[in-house]
Amino acid sequence: MPATAVLAGLAKRRAILRARVAVGMALTLICVLVFCAGVAVFAANSATTASACSFGPVTDDRLPVDGTGGLEIQLPNQAPIALSSGQVTVARIYIGVGKQLGVARDGQIIAIMMALQESGLRVLANTNVPASLLIRHDGLGSDHDSLGTAQQRPAAGWGTIEQLMDPNYNARSFYGGPAGPNHGSPPGLLDVSAWESIGKGEAAQAVQISAFPELYARWEPEATAIVDALAGGTPPASCDSSPNGSAPPSMPTNLSQIRKDILHFTREGLGGTYVWGGTAFKAWDCSGYVQWIYKQVEINLPRVDQWTVGHQTDNPQPGDLVVQNPQGPNNWGHVGIYAGDGLMYSALNPAAGTLLHPIAWNSGTAFFDLLK
Repeated sequence: MPATAVLAGLAKRRAILRARVAVGMALTLICVLVFCAGVAVFAANSATTASACSFGPVTDDRLPVDGTGGLEIQLPNQAPIALSSGQVTVARIYIGVGKQLGVARDGQIIAIMMALQESGLRVLANTNVPASLLIRHDGLGSDHDSLGTAQQRPAAGWGTIEQLMDPNYNARSFYGGPAGPNHGSPPGLLDVSAWESIGKGEAAQAVQISAFPELYARWEPEATAIVDALAGGTPPASCDSSPNGSAPPSMPTNLSQIRKDILHFTREGLGGTYVWGGTAFKAWDCSGYVQWIYKQVEINLPRVDQWTVGHQTDNPQPGDLVVQNPQGPNNWGHVGIYAGDGLMYSALNPAAGTLLHPIAWNSGTAFFDLLK
């Protein structure tokens, strides 16, 4: 073989060897980066777990309490969720009935997810069912003839009006199974084939047959924290403090006088107590607070669904409406006033009261201008 051919062969082998070494080093670097990313994700997840603590008794208007206080759930990068004593009572009933029936922890979480979505863990009467209004309740619904904490219907065979206004019955009917009051018709969770192997939201939907099946799954973090806090024998630690608000943003110089007035009255309400269904000054819920503010500038808003009198906007100004926590098409579960700079004023919950806080504490945000 000529010398030139030998040299060419050696050069080719060296090039191949260099390429293999380069590929090996690249793969090693990728593996290291993936490992580091995995460690970072693990560390981030471990640092963002939900926590729960108890605070002093905060009662509902009519629902009896079990002697315990409320419960505050803190999830990563979200607003604290405060349950009143009555809501804690309902949660304990679902968990207790689940334990009696031998339902696993996942099943108890599914039950709490369902009750959070359907009623906010409250006993709801229904304006379409006058007889329910005569039975002890702590809120009103209006969906068909749905009743109680599970919003199940007498017309669908779930039980009588009196039965469906009883949280203990609601829990037993939702779990179902051999000991369930409906004997599988309608089916409860334990009557759903292989419910343990499907998603928790899907399992709740298999029982409830809701028009909005996707909404149950969003409650899993909260429901998990509630079950973890209440299912054990050790009471959750006492809450040290309520969430802290933020410094108010500077007011734009070109803001109209009516918007300045809205912000003035909005700030007057800071520190108010959260009261379910409340409309009195500093004793209101989120929509009661907004209604009071706009009334001071001689704009009368409906008691609820206040966004319906405005126009949705992608360019909000201070004083506009902020709506959050979507519950279906054009329906939101929380409302407040836009402050600017990513902040809003709202009557947040019984633990936090009325404060200035980050918009990011809640999800599904939209803005409405009521002044055009």
